[in-house]
Amino acid sequence: MTLEEKLQQMKRDMLSGSLNRGSDKNSRDSEICPICGGVEWLTRIVDGVEEAYPCKCREQNKMRRRLKFADIPEAFKDMTLATFRTSVYKRPESRQTINVACAMIKEYIVAFNEAKDKGMGLYLYSSTKGSGKTRMAASLANEIMQKHDTGVKFASSMNILAEIRRTYDNDSEYTESQLLDALVMTEVLVVDDFGTEKTTQWVQDKFYQIINNRYVERRITIFTSNMPINQLDYDDRITNRIKERCYQIDFPEESVRDHIYAENMQRMTEVVYDKRNGG
Repeated sequence: MTLEEKLQQMKRDMLSGSLNRGSDKNSRDSEICPICGGVEWLTRIVDGVEEAYPCKCREQNKMRRRLKFADIPEAFKDMTLATFRTSVYKRPESRQTINVACAMIKEYIVAFNEAKDKGMGLYLYSSTKGSGKTRMAASLANEIMQKHDTGVKFASSMNILAEIRRTYDNDSEYTESQLLDALVMTEVLVVDDFGTEKTTQWVQDKFYQIINNRYVERRITIFTSNMPINQLDYDDRITNRIKERCYQIDFPEESVRDHIYAENMQRMTEVVYDKRNGG
């Protein structure tokens, strides 16, 4: 079978549904590239030899699959460092803290390849809920995917544990070992709200497996937490590895949720007022 025939067979398989791309048939049909027919590869003759080369849709589809795998919360899917607003912090000390945090994170992104080689992640900390840690973690995830061609998985610590427990069900699509391997081998893992879970021995063991194996593989892990590393309710096996492989960055002790809510209400009031007055 020639290369062209193999590509055509791949195309037929994909259209018939024998190769699962993780989307339903209607959405797949509507998104098929008119140039390559959805195969993502084209062929050409170079010096009398047939060779394959990527279609321009390949990078777009790659990013689409990467975003789906990342599982970033819907509200934060478009967040980047450029759209992260520091103006929502009202207290002077909060402004100073967030400006320092943003400067450190921007430098981290600039030197990301070095961090990747060393397996160095980040630990975003503030004891105050709603201080912007999750927003920043999502912004980081998007920046890393877009600018550094790197896969990211975003999940809260509670969701990770829930996913592990679901593998014990008889109808589970994958085993515990397969899930843990996926969490270990993803290039960047973002663990949101780490430390909020009740730390039973089982929880300690599961997070040790994930964190230790990522430590060994030099994989980047980014945490957000309401507790500093040295106050986590985990044993030294875990906290020492986090300390060694993460830069702790402090976030303001100020919740911005109420400020954002007030701004949204103000904008809505202005729109209603303008409409009533013919604006």
